Amino acid sequence: MNDVSGGLADPEMASVVAAAGVPYVLMHWRGHSTEMDSLAQYDDVVTDVRTELLERVEAAMAAGVAESSIVLDPGLGFAKLGDHNWELLQRLDELVELGFPVLVGASRKRFLGTLLGNRPPDGREDATAAVSALAAFNGAWGVRVHDVGRTLDSVAVAGAWRRGHG
Repeated sequence: MNDVSGGLADPEMASVVAAAGVPYVLMHWRGHSTEMDSLAQYDDVVTDVRTELLERVEAAMAAGVAESSIVLDPGLGFAKLGDHNWELLQRLDELVELGFPVLVGASRKRFLGTLLGNRPPDGREDATAAVSALAAFNGAWGVRVHDVGRTLDSVAVAGAWRRGHG
């Protein structure tokens, strides 16, 4: 189950996931898309996201979700400005060290378009592949993308780099 609200939009979600016994992707979320930009206020984005994700983990486990079923998603682009996304990526290790698999979803996001001179979403695939490879290199368990083939190639290169062989 991929829950973009981390259980906040539907208080019954965690109990449904627990009963189903399926993996549960908890994404960092602060509110609906109509108010996301106004909610992008952090003292330290990585510390705040970590704290808020751990609160969602506690709630999920209290509802019966197995700890081994939980995957964390920092929610790039959701209640985050471009610099917040870059900070989360640069400090990805601080999320990985929580001990849960981490899923990074940067595919075609606005912060990549801004970096590339306001390029439209369909022109952000190479940037997505680069971010995905770097995320994998830095410990991400998985990435969410639109162009799977290009990303697989990039992640394979990052994996070979990390291992020191192909």
